[in-house]
Amino acid sequence: MALPVLSSSAVKFRRVLAHFPQELSLAFAYGSGVFRQAGAAAEHGENNMLDFVFAVDDSVTWHMMNLLKNRSHYSFLKFFGPRQITSIQSYGAGIYYNTLVPCNDRMIKYGVISTDTLIDDLFHWKTLYVAGRLQKPVKILTQNENSKLQAALVSNLKSAVTAAFLMLPESFSEEDLYMQIAGLSYSGDFRMIIGEDKSKVHNIVKPNIPHFQKLYSNILQDCPQVVYKHHLGRLEASIDKSPEGQFTQLMALPKTLQQKITSLVNPPGKNRDVEEILLQVAHDPDCGFVVHQGISGIVRSSSIVQSAKTILTAGKNVCDFHQHRPSRFTKKKLQGPK
Repeated sequence: MALPVLSSSAVKFRRVLAHFPQELSLAFAYGSGVFRQAGAAAEHGENNMLDFVFAVDDSVTWHMMNLLKNRSHYSFLKFFGPRQITSIQSYGAGIYYNTLVPCNDRMIKYGVISTDTLIDDLFHWKTLYVAGRLQKPVKILTQNENSKLQAALVSNLKSAVTAAFLMLPESFSEEDLYMQIAGLSYSGDFRMIIGEDKSKVHNIVKPNIPHFQKLYSNILQDCPQVVYKHHLGRLEASIDKSPEGQFTQLMALPKTLQQKITSLVNPPGKNRDVEEILLQVAHDPDCGFVVHQGISGIVRSSSIVQSAKTILTAGKNVCDFHQHRPSRFTKKKLQGPK
């Protein structure tokens, strides 16, 4: 899953990681500081904030060690200790962000998530928060030999393709597919209404088609509904939109999304099993829209709670940033890994 980035920056990322406790099951960098984006973000390039996510097996121990090394990264919550920080981490999307942290002459933001919470999100789309980030190109910095985590990373990509197939028409281009996948974790995100650039998904996908191809090529090659023409560098797809074909895809979706779809379609007081309801959805001409609504419901809940947590986790750093902001750093949203 490791992909080329803006420049040969492996040393730069390793130097950042050296500032933190090394007990990481997975660490990756993402966002406009790592991959080029079209639009306004492209103007800032190498000066954009660097965004990281660290997955750790034991959050309490990791925060305890990080408080010893990097106490200034934390808001006032540092006074309550690692257990309280971990407790707050567990709310919403299960990730704790330290934001606007000066590091090696760059501004960085890093989120900490437990390995078990990450695996649960990757397999089941419980929040689609970090799982949604990992459906787009990222730069993997370190990853241990956790076979369940590796399986979860692959499962997440397969689920993204399946959900996209359900929402796309029978025939579509490769760019259409990546646009649909990249947009999954923005569905229902209230920040896309009140603050984020409405062309964000396009800006992410357009300059990074080769990165998306490397991320999804193995999965698409194994997909019987897709013809992947290497010599032309083109994908051709024809999706089975029959009720039987859609039912097969619906049954392959992550558990939380199936439950969301069930709650949308099943009238209150009716006790029908998931398989029966998904069969009904498969026959619905608006099947793709129902899937989209289910995804939106997952994202909406997690994005609201996670953004509310920012008030607690980023307090002091935000004030310091506005008082002493270096002019060469660009404004950046504080919320999670979108």
